[in-house]
Amino acid sequence: MIQLFHSVSHECSKVTTARYSTSFSSAIKLLQKDIRGPIYDIYGFVRFADEIVDSFHDFDKATLLEDFKKQTYESIKNGISLNPILNSFQITVNRYNIDLHLVDAFFKSMEFDLNKSSYDDEGYASYIYGSAEVVGLMCLYVFCNGNKEQFEMLKPSAQALGSAFQKVNFLRDVKADYQQLNRVYFPGVDFRDFSSEMKQKIEDDIQCDFDNAYEGIIKLPLNARFGVYLAYKYYLSLFKKIKSVQPQKILEHRIRIPNYHKAWVAAKVVIRTQLNLL
Repeated sequence: MIQLFHSVSHECSKVTTARYSTSFSSAIKLLQKDIRGPIYDIYGFVRFADEIVDSFHDFDKATLLEDFKKQTYESIKNGISLNPILNSFQITVNRYNIDLHLVDAFFKSMEFDLNKSSYDDEGYASYIYGSAEVVGLMCLYVFCNGNKEQFEMLKPSAQALGSAFQKVNFLRDVKADYQQLNRVYFPGVDFRDFSSEMKQKIEDDIQCDFDNAYEGIIKLPLNARFGVYLAYKYYLSLFKKIKSVQPQKILEHRIRIPNYHKAWVAAKVVIRTQLNLL
């Protein structure tokens, strides 16, 4: 009967992904069936931790995050958790031998969000690594399935893709981060006087990440390539829209991609999938 509990746990991570991110959920559906579950497990874990620091304003966030962190390590060590999100995550961590240093770095960045409001270059790089690059690396453990040589070859691109996604999120969410959470992630940026030059510098950095990420995507195993490519294309579309607006606009409202445009992007990727083209 333990398998039924594990199955329910995986379903919880899948539902979490679907409810919080239709884009990632759609991208995961283009992964080969046997690796979809582990990616849902990783996303569910990351999403819950992120919700603690971003949304639970009426509660003691530090205590909640510390408890979640403690439960995470205990679940990995014991091979079980009554928290279905953590139970599914520990199954994936243990199955694919995901390096716990990645989990350490992730929690370090989540802890930054509890009290840091601005970053210098070193802190920014550290935050990006822990909040985004390690997530790409966790997924890469699944995609490579024990092939260490392949993992090392694709590692820089996986980190670049996670970095690109996170930096696009920062630009998309400037209004909420700056005005509601009092956070400024970009070093040296003053959103009281956000200029076109500042925005361009950030965009150039993000474009470099996207370029480096693509070099790895085309070398991914086929079972993962097109799902990752769809996520890449979703974020690239969002990035292009952000680039097209004036600096002040991103301070006024959250930039979004309409559902019909997402559907168009997905349809093109599906066609490429069927033709095995990238």
